[in-house]
Amino acid sequence: YATVTALVAAYIGLGIGTVEQAANGAALVVCGSILKDFVFPKLLKAQKYVICPLIDMANHVGVGATGNVAFEYFSDGFSLSALDPGVQQGKEMFISYGPRNNDQLLQYYGFVEQNNAHDVYILPPIRDWNIEALEQACGRKVGPGRLEKLDRAGLLGFATNLNTDTEAANSIGGVVLTRATGIDPAVIQALRALMSSEDEWDDSGEAIGNFAAEVSPANERAARTAVRRAMELELESKATTIEEDENLLKMYKEGKGVDNEEVLAVLFRLEKKKLLQEAIRNMV
Repeated sequence: YATVTALVAAYIGLGIGTVEQAANGAALVVCGSILKDFVFPKLLKAQKYVICPLIDMANHVGVGATGNVAFEYFSDGFSLSALDPGVQQGKEMFISYGPRNNDQLLQYYGFVEQNNAHDVYILPPIRDWNIEALEQACGRKVGPGRLEKLDRAGLLGFATNLNTDTEAANSIGGVVLTRATGIDPAVIQALRALMSSEDEWDDSGEAIGNFAAEVSPANERAARTAVRRAMELELESKATTIEEDENLLKMYKEGKGVDNEEVLAVLFRLEKKKLLQEAIRNMV
């Protein structure tokens, strides 16, 4: 904009044109610049990635960021400012890279956030769960017609990977578990129907949609027990336990010459197991 101002002054000072003509030209440039920088990128959903020296040194935290990065349009630069006026001098200022799970943080930034509030775990689709083990845990048998109805409703996931996008995070329709909200409510609905008694199934009109809300205390208890048992089986299937991973990390910290990629791999799988363990405890 300083260049536009200088050109306007020269245009008028040299008598090339009138003030009105200079103002119209300047307005056209400003409007074009706004369209280019704000309107078109919004409409086209364009994204730009930049490297910001110094600002790139600010570390991420999922919750409780004390700093904020912003692009200052008129100064054509980036700024890092404190969100909390109480940030003490000499203390590290954290920013947020957005609500990213550990899969994204490890893949794109090369680190794992412990106790990540935005972390997710994707269990196998319900069709791959051990139904017999769930029946034993609930003390109920899966009645006829339930699995077929759930399959038609798309709640069992896919038998094979039907998604041609090889980078899709959940291409087989696995059960999504998040630290923020817990298990997907649609899974609880599916398990209510799956573990329903004959009377509950008949009262629902054999409609999966009628299991969207609690149908009875006994059914709710059976559904949540089934989900909890499925998560327990998933955790038990891991080659190492949480305690073994924690001890391994301690050993890595005490040793020298340890490959950082191996440390990250152990930390990543540990955080996923801890997320599963929390969900199991909360599924009461």
